[in-house]
Amino acid sequence: MPVTHRLTAPAPGWTATTDIVVVGSGVAGLTVALNVRKAGLRAMVVTKAMLDDGSTRWAQGGIAAALGEGDTPEQHLADTLVAGVGLCDEEAVRTLVTEGPEAVRHLIATGAAFDRGDDGEIQLTREGGHHRRRIAHAGGDATGAEISRALVTAVRSDPGLELIEHALVLDLLTDADGHAAGLTLHVMGEGQRDGVGAIRARAVVLATGGMGQVYSATTNPAVSTGDGVALALRAGAEVTDLEFVQFHPTVLWLGPDAEGQQPLVSEAVRGEGAHLVDGDGTRFMLGQHELAELAPRDIVAKAITQRMRLLGTDHMYLDGRHFGAGMWEERFPTILATCRAHGIDPVTEPIPIAPAAHYASGGIRTDPTGRTTVPGLYACGEVACTGVHGANRLASNSLLEGLVFAERIAADLTARHRADELPERSVDVAAARAARPVPLPAPEARAEIQRLMSRGTGVLRSASSMAGTAAGLALIAEQALAHVAEEKPADPRVETWEAANLLLVGTALVTAAARRAETRGCHWREDFPERDDAHWQRHLITTLTASGDLVSTPEEQ
Repeated sequence: MPVTHRLTAPAPGWTATTDIVVVGSGVAGLTVALNVRKAGLRAMVVTKAMLDDGSTRWAQGGIAAALGEGDTPEQHLADTLVAGVGLCDEEAVRTLVTEGPEAVRHLIATGAAFDRGDDGEIQLTREGGHHRRRIAHAGGDATGAEISRALVTAVRSDPGLELIEHALVLDLLTDADGHAAGLTLHVMGEGQRDGVGAIRARAVVLATGGMGQVYSATTNPAVSTGDGVALALRAGAEVTDLEFVQFHPTVLWLGPDAEGQQPLVSEAVRGEGAHLVDGDGTRFMLGQHELAELAPRDIVAKAITQRMRLLGTDHMYLDGRHFGAGMWEERFPTILATCRAHGIDPVTEPIPIAPAAHYASGGIRTDPTGRTTVPGLYACGEVACTGVHGANRLASNSLLEGLVFAERIAADLTARHRADELPERSVDVAAARAARPVPLPAPEARAEIQRLMSRGTGVLRSASSMAGTAAGLALIAEQALAHVAEEKPADPRVETWEAANLLLVGTALVTAAARRAETRGCHWREDFPERDDAHWQRHLITTLTASGDLVSTPEEQ
């Protein structure tokens, strides 16, 4: 089917051509690009800021894989299925855990240097939900930064891989058969190209990361505005599991009015033995779960939220004073420096923490090769829903998922190329022009969207709270439409395009969350506090209709 919606934007003023265009420069996007280049395909990487400015570099804890003695993929599979609370695709998880160790070895061969012990073996730690030490880390707590460094170095050393930085992707282009044929984008005054342009390609890979900026407080960088999910919805793709947003339990609390990206205090700190305590020093996770502080993230986030409610406060504490200065400096240098920069010394005092939006377990629906429901459009990394995470992501499975499924996408594209199934595509210009332009909200709508989402569709949700969110988002959309009718539309620019994307993904998220009448994983409804397998052990598929309505439909059991 043709693309029926597009962002209001000027017509492209320039055009480039490649074989594969990859949007995003985290672990998933760069892995795809490097691997399709090995097959002789031309590739172009489009990224919103600088090449290493995505979410990958912020990953502290590490990457999970069955690398240690006595550990097996089956044990990793079991822990992942438990964390996913009945909604994981078991075959997708099996793919992840069996192909994961080799994918990590490929990453090491690319140049990533993980922390090793005196015996030369990779050091492994534990995080929430894992029954074994299987988290490989680098630089103590700078794993993402090291992975990003290695991949960026490899990408920059390939003269056949073209890069476009400071570019916001706008919409998908398709041919007359509805197959992806490229995309439109806006380059923000950097490099040789400027303004809105078009890239024509044989296939498109979305690796745009998450949508944490839909909330007021998040661990996500400012660029994580849900651009990939929004593009996919406008292109007619199915998205799924959007209601399952993981709130990281231990984010540095910077005060009641703190907004935007907040510093993460890695789960690995608890993995090494730090305790969660309230203001009186009571360890409130004891008795809540067999793993106490190392329970899956949804359980810990709920326990923290409940304790805050009970005591009438807005934060708890993470106590690692018993580590001593040496361990903090060697194992967690980044976190130590961040805390001290905010006037907190973890060596001598507990760290104030509170949950904040962290990871989207859902996203663009894909098959085992990364194909979406739109032909020629692929997705991987946080923007995709492979079925691995279910209702709640197991700690440190995200970098591994990006690696494994990026390699699978590259393998599928390589096979299609060798079978002559990736011909050049001609853009259906008439269809592109006929797509309905999306009215753009004013730039200040971003803060209002975040406030509405945090207040009504955050850690705690109910029918009434989500109805308030939905009504507020609908009002923003109505105001944008009214400004168009009054011939006073918002200017098409990065701030208004991002606001439009946040509005769309926020509305899609609350639509799905309101439909799921149960509590499961990181979807916690106060009015439906129990898990309901009889009715809800299935996915919700959300689509954008031609008339502009968002519809969430339960998958058939």
